[in-house]
Amino acid sequence: MAYLLDSNIFIQAKNLHYGFDFCPAFWDWILQQNDSGNVFSIQKVHDELMAGADQLAQWAGARGPEFFLAPDDSIVPSLATVSAWAGSGDYNPAAASQFLQVADYYLVAHAHAKQFVVVTHETPASSPKRIKIPNACLALSVEVVTPYQMLRAERARFVLGP
Repeated sequence: MAYLLDSNIFIQAKNLHYGFDFCPAFWDWILQQNDSGNVFSIQKVHDELMAGADQLAQWAGARGPEFFLAPDDSIVPSLATVSAWAGSGDYNPAAASQFLQVADYYLVAHAHAKQFVVVTHETPASSPKRIKIPNACLALSVEVVTPYQMLRAERARFVLGP
């Protein structure tokens, strides 16, 4: 099973639970899982992280296309599918327009095309004013999990050494 991480995974990890200064094991685990072909993100997420101009931007800047996947021809049909779903009428036009302009759209389309599991802190919502990643994933039969579900499923362990 391969995972595709949303921007908020990195941002909240840095700011809350897995700061670079006190839990480097989380970041090491992410890179090890990437080396094993299990954990990735996308170029649009990279772009969002780089806008922060902080330690997270430095970390993201050191990762290449083997971590932050660029869109390719294989996701074009999924981009169309996700776009059609977003404009289907369940959400107001402003919500659909906003969704189609941010990384979330590409994240869901990439996962849809490549059979990835999306990892996000977002939770589904029933508001027609904003499209949330879990709503798009559920509508398009893309699996979506929290980072804690991913860490447990993959048996991640951040244990102090002797």
